[in-house]
Amino acid sequence: MNIDAQQMPFERLNQLVRESACQEIVIDHCLGQRYIGGGLNGCRITINGTPGNALGAYLNGAEITVRGNVQDAAGDTMNDGVIVIHGSAGDATGYAMRGGRIYVRGNTGYRAGIHMKSYQDKTPVLVVGGCAGSFLGEYQAGGTIVVLGLGRQTGEPLVGYFCGTGMHGGKIFLRCEEPPCDLPAQVMANLAGEEDLAEIDGYLQEFCQVFGQDYPALRRQSYYVLRPNTKNPYRRLYTPN
Repeated sequence: MNIDAQQMPFERLNQLVRESACQEIVIDHCLGQRYIGGGLNGCRITINGTPGNALGAYLNGAEITVRGNVQDAAGDTMNDGVIVIHGSAGDATGYAMRGGRIYVRGNTGYRAGIHMKSYQDKTPVLVVGGCAGSFLGEYQAGGTIVVLGLGRQTGEPLVGYFCGTGMHGGKIFLRCEEPPCDLPAQVMANLAGEEDLAEIDGYLQEFCQVFGQDYPALRRQSYYVLRPNTKNPYRRLYTPN
């Protein structure tokens, strides 16, 4: 099914997508329409253009590919499925996501991965090919975030300020020679070993396959892994014991 979304209200576009029985949906001339793919499963959506906020919110197994950039809150509270973004993403990418995978070829804005969480066999994954803004992984409770820094300019920070603030679960992998110097005391940063990197090998391979990157070269680079500091957990800030 092909949909020409030029000047189409987002309500009408989403109605067409929801009511379609097609397994393959292509949306052309997308420009700012919100909530595309919300809660869907069992279909593949290709978007040519720039979808608006909350792309794939509550996604439950569908696959969404965007041939362009996306606005804020892509994958908001998604439960399962895959979102592939061939451009950059706005703020709050993967907000509260609890399953599935998001791959961003370019950069992402502030508060990516905020409130990510895992439960039983659900483990959310966010891989950012470029750089991430401030508050990456804020209040992260589970899942995996990877920031690769591809195309980063000299002196450009891999992540912004307050990375991992409130983090009490999950892991953040950063491809860099040195970890951020302003990490909170409640977050530990260690050079990733082979056992650590084995956890993200499959995601790196999928990222490279989707975006045409050199996996062996990417894998040879130095990575740091950020985890909650169990000796100085955030709960001590909020409880007397």
